[in-house]
Amino acid sequence: MSSEAVDISSLSFEGLNAFITSLGEKPFRAKQLYRWLHQRGAVSFDEMTDLSKDFRAKLKTVARIVTLEKDLEQRSIDGTIKYRFKTHDGKMIESVYMPSPERKTLCVSTQVGCAMGCRFCATATLGLMRHLTPAEIVAQVHAVNREVRANEKIEKTLRPLTNLVFMGMGEPLHNFENLKVALGTLEHEDGPNFSSRHITVSTVGLVPMIERFGAETDVKLAISLNASNDEVRDVIMPVNKKWKIADLMDACRKFPLKQGRRITFEYVLMNGVNDTDDDAHRLAKLVQDVPAKVNLIQYNENPGLGFHTTVDNRAERFRDILDRAGVAAFIRANRGRDISAACGQLANTEKEPTFVPLGAKRSPTADP
Repeated sequence: MSSEAVDISSLSFEGLNAFITSLGEKPFRAKQLYRWLHQRGAVSFDEMTDLSKDFRAKLKTVARIVTLEKDLEQRSIDGTIKYRFKTHDGKMIESVYMPSPERKTLCVSTQVGCAMGCRFCATATLGLMRHLTPAEIVAQVHAVNREVRANEKIEKTLRPLTNLVFMGMGEPLHNFENLKVALGTLEHEDGPNFSSRHITVSTVGLVPMIERFGAETDVKLAISLNASNDEVRDVIMPVNKKWKIADLMDACRKFPLKQGRRITFEYVLMNGVNDTDDDAHRLAKLVQDVPAKVNLIQYNENPGLGFHTTVDNRAERFRDILDRAGVAAFIRANRGRDISAACGQLANTEKEPTFVPLGAKRSPTADP
Protein backbone atom coordinates (compact mmCIF):
# COMPACT_ATOMS: atom_id res chain seq x y z
CA MET A 1 0.00 0.00 0.00
CA SER A 2 1.30 3.44 -0.94
CA SER A 3 2.05 6.05 1.72
CA GLU A 4 -0.40 8.19 -0.24
CA ALA A 5 -3.25 5.76 0.44
CA VAL A 6 -6.50 7.53 1.28
CA ASP A 7 -8.02 7.04 4.73
CA ILE A 8 -11.43 6.05 3.43
CA SER A 9 -12.79 5.43 6.93
CA SER A 10 -12.52 9.19 7.56
CA LEU A 11 -14.49 10.13 4.45
CA SER A 12 -18.11 11.22 4.54
CA PHE A 13 -20.55 9.21 2.44
CA GLU A 14 -20.33 11.90 -0.25
CA GLY A 15 -16.54 11.91 -0.05
CA LEU A 16 -16.36 8.15 -0.38
CA ASN A 17 -18.70 8.26 -3.37
CA ALA A 18 -16.44 10.81 -5.08
CA PHE A 19 -13.36 8.72 -4.31
CA ILE A 20 -14.88 5.52 -5.69
CA THR A 21 -16.06 7.34 -8.82
CA SER A 22 -12.51 8.66 -9.33
CA LEU A 23 -11.35 5.04 -9.46
CA GLY A 24 -13.70 4.39 -12.37
CA GLU A 25 -16.08 2.30 -10.27
CA LYS A 26 -19.86 2.59 -10.26
CA PRO A 27 -21.42 4.64 -7.43
CA PHE A 28 -23.22 1.66 -5.87
CA ARG A 29 -19.80 0.34 -4.88
CA ALA A 30 -19.44 3.30 -2.53
CA LYS A 31 -22.61 2.31 -0.71
CA GLN A 32 -21.41 -1.29 -0.38
CA LEU A 33 -18.06 -0.14 0.92
CA TYR A 34 -19.58 2.38 3.34
CA ARG A 35 -21.83 -0.29 4.81
CA TRP A 36 -18.89 -2.61 5.35
CA LEU A 37 -16.94 0.15 7.04
CA HIS A 38 -19.65 1.65 9.20
CA GLN A 39 -22.49 -0.83 9.60
CA ARG A 40 -20.33 -3.89 10.05
CA GLY A 41 -17.21 -2.12 11.32
CA ALA A 42 -14.93 -4.04 8.95
CA VAL A 43 -11.23 -3.69 9.71
CA SER A 44 -9.88 -5.15 6.45
CA PHE A 45 -10.81 -5.30 2.80
CA ASP A 46 -10.68 -9.11 2.88
CA GLU A 47 -13.85 -9.13 5.01
CA MET A 48 -15.83 -7.44 2.24
CA THR A 49 -16.93 -10.61 0.54
CA ASP A 50 -19.54 -9.09 -1.80
CA LEU A 51 -16.88 -6.91 -3.45
CA SER A 52 -14.98 -8.49 -6.32
CA LYS A 53 -11.45 -9.70 -5.68
CA ASP A 54 -10.15 -7.28 -8.32
CA PHE A 55 -11.86 -4.32 -6.64
CA ARG A 56 -10.56 -5.33 -3.24
CA ALA A 57 -7.06 -5.68 -4.68
CA LYS A 58 -7.32 -2.19 -6.16
CA LEU A 59 -8.51 -0.75 -2.86
CA LYS A 60 -5.53 -2.26 -1.05
CA THR A 61 -3.19 -0.22 -3.26
CA VAL A 62 -4.93 3.16 -2.96
CA ALA A 63 -6.89 3.14 0.29
CA ARG A 64 -6.53 2.26 3.95
CA ILE A 65 -8.88 1.58 6.85
CA VAL A 66 -7.97 3.24 10.14
CA THR A 67 -8.49 1.01 13.16
CA LEU A 68 -7.63 1.14 16.86
CA GLU A 69 -5.74 -1.50 18.80
CA LYS A 70 -7.12 -2.40 22.22
CA ASP A 71 -4.25 -1.82 24.62
CA LEU A 72 -5.95 -2.19 28.00
CA GLU A 73 -9.35 -3.12 29.43
CA GLN A 74 -10.38 -2.33 33.01
CA ARG A 75 -13.63 -3.41 34.63
CA SER A 76 -15.35 -1.60 37.47
CA ILE A 77 -17.35 -3.17 40.25
CA ASP A 78 -20.39 -1.22 38.95
CA GLY A 79 -20.23 -2.79 35.46
CA THR A 80 -18.43 0.07 33.72
CA ILE A 81 -15.63 -0.94 31.34
CA LYS A 82 -12.80 1.40 30.38
CA TYR A 83 -10.96 0.66 27.16
CA ARG A 84 -7.60 2.12 26.29
CA PHE A 85 -6.90 2.15 22.57
CA LYS A 86 -3.63 2.68 20.72
CA THR A 87 -3.66 4.72 17.51
CA HIS A 88 -1.52 4.00 14.44
CA ASP A 89 1.16 6.40 15.72
CA GLY A 90 1.26 4.96 19.23
CA LYS A 91 -0.93 7.54 20.98
CA MET A 92 -3.34 6.37 23.68
CA ILE A 93 -6.99 7.29 24.10
CA GLU A 94 -9.71 6.02 26.42
CA SER A 95 -13.38 5.19 25.90
CA VAL A 96 -15.82 4.22 28.64
CA TYR A 97 -18.71 1.77 28.25
CA MET A 98 -21.54 2.27 30.75
CA PRO A 99 -24.27 -0.38 30.53
CA SER A 100 -27.57 -0.09 32.36
CA PRO A 101 -30.92 -1.88 32.09
CA GLU A 102 -32.28 0.98 29.96
CA ARG A 103 -29.36 1.73 27.65
CA LYS A 104 -25.83 0.91 26.60
CA THR A 105 -23.84 4.15 26.56
CA LEU A 106 -20.34 4.83 25.27
CA CYS A 107 -18.32 7.86 26.35
CA VAL A 108 -16.21 8.82 23.31
CA SER A 109 -12.94 10.76 23.08
CA THR A 110 -12.22 13.34 20.38
CA GLN A 111 -8.60 14.28 21.07
CA VAL A 112 -5.42 12.78 22.46
CA GLY A 113 -5.23 14.83 25.65
CA CYS A 114 -6.84 18.27 25.86
CA ALA A 115 -5.80 21.90 25.49
CA MET A 116 -8.46 23.48 27.71
CA GLY A 117 -6.47 23.27 30.95
CA CYS A 118 -9.35 22.80 33.40
CA ARG A 119 -7.55 22.61 36.73
CA PHE A 120 -9.66 19.82 38.22
CA CYS A 121 -9.46 17.46 35.24
CA ALA A 122 -6.90 14.67 34.90
CA THR A 123 -7.04 14.77 31.09
CA ALA A 124 -5.86 18.38 31.18
CA THR A 125 -2.58 17.26 32.77
CA LEU A 126 -1.70 15.53 29.48
CA GLY A 127 -1.95 18.68 27.37
CA LEU A 128 -3.07 18.38 23.76
CA MET A 129 -1.08 15.91 21.69
CA ARG A 130 -3.29 15.95 18.59
CA HIS A 131 -6.83 15.84 17.25
CA LEU A 132 -8.42 12.49 16.48
CA THR A 133 -9.45 11.91 12.87
CA PRO A 134 -13.07 11.14 11.99
CA ALA A 135 -12.03 7.51 11.55
CA GLU A 136 -10.45 7.34 15.02
CA ILE A 137 -13.54 8.87 16.61
CA VAL A 138 -15.88 6.44 14.87
CA ALA A 139 -13.51 3.49 15.38
CA GLN A 140 -14.08 3.71 19.14
CA VAL A 141 -17.77 3.02 18.52
CA HIS A 142 -17.06 0.12 16.16
CA ALA A 143 -14.50 -1.40 18.53
CA VAL A 144 -16.78 -1.27 21.56
CA ASN A 145 -19.73 -2.58 19.55
CA ARG A 146 -17.57 -5.61 18.74
CA GLU A 147 -16.56 -5.99 22.39
CA VAL A 148 -20.14 -5.77 23.64
CA ARG A 149 -21.41 -8.25 21.06
CA ALA A 150 -18.74 -10.73 22.07
CA ASN A 151 -18.86 -10.19 25.83
CA GLU A 152 -22.64 -10.15 26.11
CA LYS A 153 -23.20 -12.75 23.37
CA ILE A 154 -25.42 -10.45 21.32
CA GLU A 155 -26.20 -11.75 17.85
CA LYS A 156 -29.39 -9.92 16.87
CA THR A 157 -27.75 -6.57 16.09
CA LEU A 158 -24.45 -5.24 14.80
CA ARG A 159 -24.89 -2.15 16.99
CA PRO A 160 -25.75 -2.98 20.59
CA LEU A 161 -24.70 0.50 21.75
CA THR A 162 -27.73 2.77 22.12
CA ASN A 163 -26.31 6.12 23.27
CA LEU A 164 -23.16 8.13 22.67
CA VAL A 165 -21.80 10.92 24.85
CA PHE A 166 -18.83 12.93 23.64
CA MET A 167 -17.48 13.56 27.12
CA GLY A 168 -14.22 11.63 26.97
CA MET A 169 -10.71 12.91 26.40
CA GLY A 170 -10.53 16.27 24.65
CA GLU A 171 -12.78 19.23 23.85
CA PRO A 172 -15.08 18.13 21.00
CA LEU A 173 -15.69 21.62 19.59
CA HIS A 174 -11.94 22.26 19.43
CA ASN A 175 -11.88 19.44 16.87
CA PHE A 176 -15.13 20.48 15.23
CA GLU A 177 -14.48 19.63 11.57
CA ASN A 178 -13.48 16.05 12.37
CA LEU A 179 -16.28 15.76 14.92
CA LYS A 180 -18.85 16.87 12.35
CA VAL A 181 -17.75 14.24 9.83
CA ALA A 182 -17.80 11.58 12.56
CA LEU A 183 -21.31 12.58 13.65
CA GLY A 184 -22.50 12.40 10.05
CA THR A 185 -21.12 8.87 9.80
CA LEU A 186 -22.60 7.76 13.12
CA GLU A 187 -26.05 9.05 12.15
CA HIS A 188 -25.99 7.81 8.55
CA GLU A 189 -28.63 5.24 7.57
CA ASP A 190 -25.94 3.17 5.85
CA GLY A 191 -23.72 3.48 8.90
CA PRO A 192 -24.43 2.90 12.60
CA ASN A 193 -27.68 4.90 12.20
CA PHE A 194 -27.76 6.47 15.67
CA SER A 195 -30.65 8.84 16.33
CA SER A 196 -29.62 12.44 16.99
CA ARG A 197 -31.68 12.18 20.19
CA HIS A 198 -29.24 9.59 21.47
CA ILE A 199 -26.03 11.57 20.89
CA THR A 200 -24.82 14.29 23.26
CA VAL A 201 -21.76 16.49 22.75
CA SER A 202 -20.26 18.32 25.72
CA THR A 203 -18.21 21.52 25.58
CA VAL A 204 -16.42 23.68 28.14
CA GLY A 205 -17.85 26.68 26.34
CA LEU A 206 -16.14 27.60 23.06
CA VAL A 207 -18.75 30.24 22.36
CA PRO A 208 -18.25 30.85 18.60
CA MET A 209 -18.21 27.09 17.97
CA ILE A 210 -21.48 26.59 19.86
CA GLU A 211 -23.21 28.65 17.17
CA ARG A 212 -21.63 26.55 14.40
CA PHE A 213 -22.44 23.35 16.28
CA GLY A 214 -26.11 24.34 16.45
CA ALA A 215 -26.22 25.33 12.79
CA GLU A 216 -24.34 22.38 11.33
CA THR A 217 -25.34 19.40 13.48
CA ASP A 218 -28.56 18.11 15.02
CA VAL A 219 -27.38 16.31 18.14
CA LYS A 220 -27.80 17.36 21.77
CA LEU A 221 -25.66 19.92 23.58
CA ALA A 222 -24.19 19.72 27.07
CA ILE A 223 -22.32 22.60 28.72
CA SER A 224 -19.62 21.89 31.29
CA LEU A 225 -20.33 24.93 33.49
CA ASN A 226 -18.93 24.07 36.95
CA ALA A 227 -19.18 27.56 38.47
CA SER A 228 -21.88 30.11 39.16
CA ASN A 229 -19.71 33.21 38.76
CA ASP A 230 -16.75 34.39 36.70
CA GLU A 231 -14.46 34.75 39.70
CA VAL A 232 -14.45 31.00 40.34
CA ARG A 233 -14.75 29.88 36.72
CA ASP A 234 -11.74 32.02 35.70
CA VAL A 235 -9.63 30.03 38.17
CA ILE A 236 -10.83 26.49 37.50
CA MET A 237 -11.58 26.78 33.76
CA PRO A 238 -9.16 29.02 31.79
CA VAL A 239 -11.56 29.18 28.83
CA ASN A 240 -13.67 31.55 30.94
CA LYS A 241 -11.00 34.23 30.67
CA LYS A 242 -11.87 34.51 26.97
CA TRP A 243 -15.61 33.88 27.06
CA LYS A 244 -17.34 34.86 30.28
CA ILE A 245 -20.41 33.14 31.70
CA ALA A 246 -22.64 35.89 30.26
CA ASP A 247 -21.26 35.16 26.76
CA LEU A 248 -21.79 31.44 27.26
CA MET A 249 -25.36 31.81 28.50
CA ASP A 250 -26.18 34.15 25.60
CA ALA A 251 -24.97 31.44 23.19
CA CYS A 252 -27.15 28.91 25.00
CA ARG A 253 -30.23 31.14 24.71
CA LYS A 254 -29.64 31.41 20.95
CA PHE A 255 -28.96 27.71 20.47
CA PRO A 256 -31.55 26.08 18.15
CA LEU A 257 -33.30 23.38 20.16
CA LYS A 258 -35.57 20.80 18.60
CA GLN A 259 -38.98 20.49 20.17
CA GLY A 260 -38.84 18.84 23.58
CA ARG A 261 -35.08 19.09 23.94
CA ARG A 262 -33.12 20.85 26.66
CA ILE A 263 -29.52 21.90 27.09
CA THR A 264 -27.77 19.88 29.77
CA PHE A 265 -25.61 21.86 32.17
CA GLU A 266 -22.95 19.75 33.86
CA TYR A 267 -21.87 21.06 37.24
CA VAL A 268 -19.03 19.31 39.05
CA LEU A 269 -19.41 19.89 42.79
CA MET A 270 -16.09 20.57 44.52
CA ASN A 271 -15.89 21.00 48.27
CA GLY A 272 -15.46 24.63 49.26
CA VAL A 273 -15.05 25.78 45.66
CA ASN A 274 -18.48 25.91 44.00
CA ASP A 275 -20.93 24.06 46.25
CA THR A 276 -22.40 26.71 48.58
CA ASP A 277 -26.06 27.68 48.89
CA ASP A 278 -25.20 30.97 47.18
CA ASP A 279 -23.71 29.04 44.26
CA ALA A 280 -26.94 27.06 43.93
CA HIS A 281 -29.10 30.21 43.94
CA ARG A 282 -26.85 31.89 41.35
CA LEU A 283 -26.90 28.79 39.16
CA ALA A 284 -30.70 28.71 39.26
CA LYS A 285 -30.81 32.31 38.02
CA LEU A 286 -28.31 31.60 35.25
CA VAL A 287 -30.39 28.84 33.68
CA GLN A 288 -33.88 30.15 34.43
CA ASP A 289 -34.54 31.43 30.90
CA VAL A 290 -32.98 28.44 29.07
CA PRO A 291 -34.74 25.10 28.48
CA ALA A 292 -32.34 23.21 30.71
CA LYS A 293 -31.58 20.41 33.08
CA VAL A 294 -28.65 20.33 35.46
CA ASN A 295 -26.55 17.25 36.09
CA LEU A 296 -24.72 17.59 39.39
CA ILE A 297 -21.56 15.51 39.55
CA GLN A 298 -19.74 14.98 42.82
CA TYR A 299 -16.11 15.56 41.99
CA ASN A 300 -14.06 12.49 41.21
CA GLU A 301 -10.81 13.13 43.00
CA ASN A 302 -7.54 13.14 41.09
CA PRO A 303 -4.36 12.89 43.18
CA GLY A 304 -2.23 16.01 43.12
CA LEU A 305 -4.81 18.42 41.70
CA GLY A 306 -5.91 19.73 45.10
CA PHE A 307 -9.68 19.46 44.76
CA HIS A 308 -12.03 17.39 46.89
CA THR A 309 -15.51 15.99 46.39
CA THR A 310 -18.61 17.53 47.90
CA VAL A 311 -20.15 15.34 50.61
CA ASP A 312 -23.51 13.70 49.97
CA ASN A 313 -25.71 15.86 52.18
CA ARG A 314 -24.25 19.07 50.70
CA ALA A 315 -24.89 17.76 47.19
CA GLU A 316 -28.48 16.91 48.11
CA ARG A 317 -29.03 20.38 49.58
CA PHE A 318 -27.60 21.96 46.42
CA ARG A 319 -30.01 19.92 44.31
CA ASP A 320 -32.94 20.81 46.56
CA ILE A 321 -32.27 24.55 46.14
CA LEU A 322 -32.31 24.14 42.36
CA ASP A 323 -35.45 22.05 42.57
CA ARG A 324 -37.28 24.67 44.65
CA ALA A 325 -36.28 27.27 42.06
CA GLY A 326 -37.96 25.21 39.34
CA VAL A 327 -34.75 23.83 37.81
CA ALA A 328 -34.71 20.16 36.79
CA ALA A 329 -31.63 18.93 38.63
CA PHE A 330 -30.21 15.47 39.22
CA ILE A 331 -27.24 14.09 41.10
CA ARG A 332 -25.61 11.96 38.46
CA ALA A 333 -24.32 8.60 39.57
CA ASN A 334 -20.56 8.45 39.09
CA ARG A 335 -19.63 5.33 37.15
CA GLY A 336 -16.22 3.69 37.15
CA ARG A 337 -14.54 5.66 39.94
CA ASP A 338 -12.59 2.60 41.04
CA ILE A 339 -10.85 2.32 37.65
CA SER A 340 -10.38 6.06 37.01
CA ALA A 341 -13.11 5.98 34.38
CA ALA A 342 -15.42 8.60 35.88
CA CYS A 343 -15.95 12.18 34.74
CA GLY A 344 -12.64 14.08 34.69
CA GLN A 345 -10.45 11.03 35.37
CA LEU A 346 -9.39 9.90 31.88
CA ALA A 347 -5.61 10.18 31.74
CA ASN A 348 -4.37 6.76 30.58
CA THR A 349 -3.72 5.51 34.10
CA GLU A 350 -3.49 1.86 35.10
CA LYS A 351 -4.48 2.06 38.76
CA GLU A 352 -5.84 -1.07 40.40
CA PRO A 353 -9.56 -0.97 41.28
CA THR A 354 -10.24 0.57 44.71
CA PHE A 355 -13.98 0.94 45.01
CA VAL A 356 -15.15 4.16 46.66
CA PRO A 357 -18.87 3.89 47.58
CA LEU A 358 -20.81 7.13 47.44
CA GLY A 359 -23.53 6.13 49.88
CA ALA A 360 -26.33 8.54 48.96
CA LYS A 361 -29.40 7.62 46.98
CA ARG A 362 -29.25 8.94 43.45
CA SER A 363 -31.97 10.60 41.46
CA PRO A 364 -32.52 8.79 38.18
CA THR A 365 -31.48 10.70 35.09
CA ALA A 366 -32.48 10.50 31.48
CA ASP A 367 -29.76 10.42 28.86
CA PRO A 368 -26.45 11.77 30.24
